[in-house]
Order: sequence, then C-alpha cells, then structure tokens
Amino acid sequence: MSATTLPQPPSAARGTGRVVAIIAGALIALCAAALLLAGGAGLWADSTQRDADGWLASPWHRLQTPTRALTAEGLRLGDLRGGPDGWVEDLGSIRVRARRTDRGPVFVGLAPEARVDAYLRGVAHTEVDEVRASGYRGSVRTGSRAPAPPSSTGWSASAAGQGTQTARWDPEAGRWAIVVMNADGRPGVSVDVQVGARAGWLLPLSVGLLIAGGLLAAGAAALIGYGASGATPATAASEPVAAPPEPVTVTATLDEPLSRWLWLVKWLLAIPHYVILAFLWAAFLVVTLIAMIAIVFSGRYPRALFDFNVGVLRWSWRVGFYSCSALATDRYPPFTLSPADYPAELEIAYPERLSRWKAVLKPWLLAVPHYLILAALLGGWHRTLPGVLGVLVAVAAVLLLVRGRYPRDVFALVVGINRWALRVAAYAGLMRDASPPFRLDR
Repeated sequence: MSATTLPQPPSAARGTGRVVAIIAGALIALCAAALLLAGGAGLWADSTQRDADGWLASPWHRLQTPTRALTAEGLRLGDLRGGPDGWVEDLGSIRVRARRTDRGPVFVGLAPEARVDAYLRGVAHTEVDEVRASGYRGSVRTGSRAPAPPSSTGWSASAAGQGTQTARWDPEAGRWAIVVMNADGRPGVSVDVQVGARAGWLLPLSVGLLIAGGLLAAGAAALIGYGASGATPATAASEPVAAPPEPVTVTATLDEPLSRWLWLVKWLLAIPHYVILAFLWAAFLVVTLIAMIAIVFSGRYPRALFDFNVGVLRWSWRVGFYSCSALATDRYPPFTLSPADYPAELEIAYPERLSRWKAVLKPWLLAVPHYLILAALLGGWHRTLPGVLGVLVAVAAVLLLVRGRYPRDVFALVVGINRWALRVAAYAGLMRDASPPFRLDR
C-alpha cells in the first residue's frame, strides 16, 4: 500500500504564507531603509557640504611630525590586474590643500606609490594610516638621508610655496601616495591639511539610491500589508481562544528527568534555531517600527503584526528554555510561531487600545530602568562580568552533571529572570502600556 500525503488545510497554508510575507517584507524594508538613509545622506552632503567653488571638502586637520615628511600611501584606484578602469576617470577631480602652521613654505604632491617610495627611501618620514578628529594614527619610518628638493622629482600633481598650497589631480588607475613636507625638506612638519573632490556623481547616485529605496519600501509595504490583512495561524482557529489571565503569561515546566550530559551540546543542536531567529528578530524590529506608526495614528496595534511579534518572542523563549537561558528541557523546540505542546510557552493578551504617546517613548525612555536591571541580570554590559542568569544556569548545569538533578530553587530564579526579560521585551515591543513589575515572581 502506497503512503498517502494529507493535504495541508487551506487556512494553515494561508496563515503560513502571510507570516512569510511579513518576514520578507520586513527584511526588504531594512534594505530599503539603508538605501534611503544612504541616498538622503548623499543628497544632504551634495547640497550643504560643498564650498563656494563646488568642492566637497573635508574639515581642516592639523598633522605634526618630527620627521621630514607626512605621507598617505596605498591609495588604490582601479583594477591593478588589467581590468576595466573607466570608472576611475568618472570620479572627478581631487584636490589636496596644505598650509604650514608657522606660515613657512610648504610642499604637497601626489605621485605613484613606487615613485614616492623611491624618493623617500632612507628618509625619516611618517606614514599616516588614519586621520582622527584630533591628530592621527601612523607609523614612523626611520632614516638618516636628507631628501632631494621635492621640486626635482616628477609628480603627477604638486604645489609649493607660502600660504595655502593646492595640488589638483585627475584620478588615474594605479597605486598612489600623497606627500606633505616642508618645501626645503627639513625635518619637523606641522601643517593643516584638507582633502576635497568634485564628486559630480554624488547627486545622481543619491537620487538613484532614493528611487531604489522608495521602490523597495513600496514592495515591502505591499508584502507586510498582505501579511497583515488576515489572521495568522495563532488566531485563525475555528473556536475562540480565551484570553490569558495575565497581560503577559510566561509558563515554564521543569521537564524531568534531564540528561546529565546533553546540555554540553545543546548550543550546537540549537544552531538552526539561532539562524532562523536572527531573521525573525530583524523582522521583529521592522514590524515594531511599523506598529509604532500605526499606534500613533490609530491607537491600535495591527492584529496580524501583533501575533507575529508574539510568535517571535514565543519561539525565542522556547529555544532559550532548551539551551543557554535555562537548560530545563531535553525536548527539541518546535519550528513554529504558534502555540505548541511544549514545557515553555508564552501568551500576550491583545490590547484593544494603546496610548499614542507612550508608543514613541516606551522603547528608548520609559523602559530604561528595566534595561539597567536586566543588564546585571542577563549580562552582556561588560565582557568581563557574567550576568546573574549565566551564573545560575552554569550552577544548574554543573549540579545536573554531578548529581543528575536540576535544583528547584535555581530553576525558580532562572525562570523569574527570563519572565522579567520577556515582559520587558513585550513592553518595549509596544504590546502593553502598563510598565512591567519590578519583581522575580514564580
């Protein structure tokens, strides 16, 4: 007799499709937000950060060295293996400006890196690796040879003299270096330096990013709108589900007997869940932002978005209960956002109305006292200090290995800390208006 595959109920298939649509829409929305931010930043820079001559210039930075020269090397442009380099010429002109702090003559030049290395071989100079708000990070190359006058070397672009000197250069493919030094080559360089570019491509690129981000945002809105237009599997049952007795109900049952050694590899067994949860939590953040906008305008949390975020918290609690947050069951967590027959479950009562102004303040202001306490309970605020929860779970693991049992008092504390964290996550996720209680209850 051949095996028969039962068809999936249409309602379950539709519910799964809507959840997938919400996740996909949220991830696309993240990409859209990145493109919109980049395009907006480029548009802002193009319209406000150019000088009177149309150059997009950096601030002036003061650089000093007791050696004979300052260099910025390793400036690579184009494909050095012989590939197409036409885009390099489209970058637009680049200029480097320098002025001595003591008003003496200064030299600034650009040349191929190999030519600069040959010119400064055996000459004490400083290679600048990173320019900071105050000063720079670099490395000193020692030497005792005095360099030839910089004007005697062939430079691709250079300038020398009193006051502010400007070297203007049209980019070419290759490896390039910038040199700033006293015009007579003597040691002790103290200069102000500024780098600028025409960057005529910035405006069209910014507009293109904004258009692409807008199109992706429209697609994300369509997917999330489709996912939010119907109930998820958790709310599409044929019979009504009674509201939980508490706004946030976190249940946990110590699943005895427990294996003495399985906890050693649970972190490895749970990796598939960690990968999926990484995407789910990215979607959780985007869905929460969308829900905030909806709450501000309507005072309501869209039900399908609410059920999705509850499902993410529920999935996370099951995986944490199995692995590093509790180690209190050996049953592998199910891959579902919906309620399931599992020792760890979570329910959040759907709020019919929510405060509009609290929706804006809860995640970053009103929840701060809870964040501070949870930083000590959960750890992670300082890499050298473990959290209380980590210590308790480690104690439970050792006792489980040695004595074969999970201490009930430790379990109560572990669940209490997790319950507090989940309540705060629900509050910061805009699912409740009432601040969570400051307590570890059973």
